[in-house]
Amino acid sequence: MTRLAGVQYGQRPVGALVVVTTVGTEEEANQLAEELVARRHSACVNIIPIHRSVYRWQGKICDDREFLLVIKTLAQEYEAVEAAVRELHSYELPEILAFNVSRGERHFLDWIAGALDKSADFADDEDEGDSVPLPDSAD
Repeated sequence: MTRLAGVQYGQRPVGALVVVTTVGTEEEANQLAEELVARRHSACVNIIPIHRSVYRWQGKICDDREFLLVIKTLAQEYEAVEAAVRELHSYELPEILAFNVSRGERHFLDWIAGALDKSADFADDEDEGDSVPLPDSAD
C-alpha cells in the first residue's frame, strides 16, 4: 500500500483525522458520504443512523433527529473535507469537528493513506458501485 508523506506509525502522530458532522436526512448523509469518498477526501464515512441532538440555536433549545457521519481522512485533506461539507450541507452552520488519531492499526492507517492517493488508479464505475461482499460467516 502507498504511504503518503507525513503518515507515521507506532507511537508517533500518524497524520490521520476523524472528522464528524451531522445532517438531518439519510439522503443528505448518503450524498455527502459518497461525494467525500468519490473526491478522495475521505477513505471511509460511517453513517450512524438516527440519533437525538439537543442544542441551542438562535436563542431556542432544539431537539432534533440527525444522522452522524464519521469521516476517516488525513490531516492534509482537512481543508478539502471542510470545503466539501460546507458546499453540500443543508445547515446554515454545519458541525465540522476534527480529532487527531494518535495511534491506530498500521494496516488500517496504510489503507486510509492508499485510498486518498489521488495518483492511484481506482475502478470508480458508478454502475458497479456495489460494496465488496463480506465473507459468509456461516461457513
